[in-house]
Amino acid sequence: MNRQRSPRGLSAAGIVIAVAVLSLLVTPSVRDGVALAILMMLTVTSALILLPSELRRARPVLTRAATSTMVVSVTLVATFFFSSTTDFNLATGAAMAVTLVGLSFLTGVSGQVSIGNGAFMGVGAFTMAIWSNHHATTPIAVTLLLSVVAGALVGFLLGLPATRLRGPYLAGMTLAFAVAFPAILTYFNSWTGGDGGLQLPNAANPPHWLNALFVHGTSSLTSSTLWLTDITIVAAGVAFFFMANLFSSRVGRAMRLVRDNEVAAELVGVNLNRTRVLAFVISSAYAALGGALWTFLNNSVTPATYSFALSIVILSVIVIGGIGTIPGALIGGLVYAYSTNVINWITNQTGLNPQGNFASQLNGIIFGGLLIVTMMLAPRGVAGVYYTLRRQRASKRGDVASPPKETYAEA
Repeated sequence: MNRQRSPRGLSAAGIVIAVAVLSLLVTPSVRDGVALAILMMLTVTSALILLPSELRRARPVLTRAATSTMVVSVTLVATFFFSSTTDFNLATGAAMAVTLVGLSFLTGVSGQVSIGNGAFMGVGAFTMAIWSNHHATTPIAVTLLLSVVAGALVGFLLGLPATRLRGPYLAGMTLAFAVAFPAILTYFNSWTGGDGGLQLPNAANPPHWLNALFVHGTSSLTSSTLWLTDITIVAAGVAFFFMANLFSSRVGRAMRLVRDNEVAAELVGVNLNRTRVLAFVISSAYAALGGALWTFLNNSVTPATYSFALSIVILSVIVIGGIGTIPGALIGGLVYAYSTNVINWITNQTGLNPQGNFASQLNGIIFGGLLIVTMMLAPRGVAGVYYTLRRQRASKRGDVASPPKETYAEA
């Protein structure tokens, strides 16, 4: 058995070594080459793990970990070669995708409608800004975790009424929170800075451990755009890994059962109230993480950013991407990140005044148009088209194991 496996193992090791050597050759400095080589080796190793179909079925968590590692590593490698503008757009899309996957879980899996995720993002954003202004030396990871905890707490408080509200009444409650949130921030201006918002106390500088590995001035990794982008992408990758496991977990199955049939859920012992509140807590925690990453990228935060309009945009892009799906959140994040580029291109080509009334409404017009087209051509979103085609192929083959509801939850 060992003799049969050794050629495959040697070839895999050879591929990994070749990729590492190539990475060292294409970078301007040794330290950048080492970082790129590590990322490339992670990518190749993750891809090799995903190849055996028996392993994917036997170890789903390992498969998801390998998939997350591969996607994150490929993206990090790409940031080495992209421009600073592209890197910033990718980081913005990653932060938005974290918020979207939380809403996708709440609405697509548990069946609860929320129009307040823009406000939940604001909770995480202002938590990070306020904490950073009072405790500037706190590590980034700790500050992000504090923002997640704050978002989860607010989600818990708003999730309690969700045990008694359904449909439009629940949506109305979250809408009221989204509308009132900017006014709440302005009222507590001694903490939030009022209409002007808050700046982070210091310019975004690489953490000490990164400077120790890659001396500032000799490595592109310590440029502000690159390391901010990379940390945001890594945080998003970790968040997506946990969400992918949650989709397929016992909690995820219980939430889908509550969404589809409350009577059946109660008969099998599912606590309806606890399940609904938990869905709100998870969704708001993810939204808070997305808002904190936004503040981290922009180095500032204002109440106007987290208005009711942002909640509508969030709901629109997750429907466009595919609500109830992991890939749909990624697609929605990219659509949002590059919408600004599209608007700038339209204004340049048409000669519109960027400060005019029509140009200022282009964002809503574009998302509204995309939403209408998506509902007409692909009601389940862009990602839903793939799952629909996959199910159709499986049904033609007579394959019972078409895409399970762990991967696609119908809204």
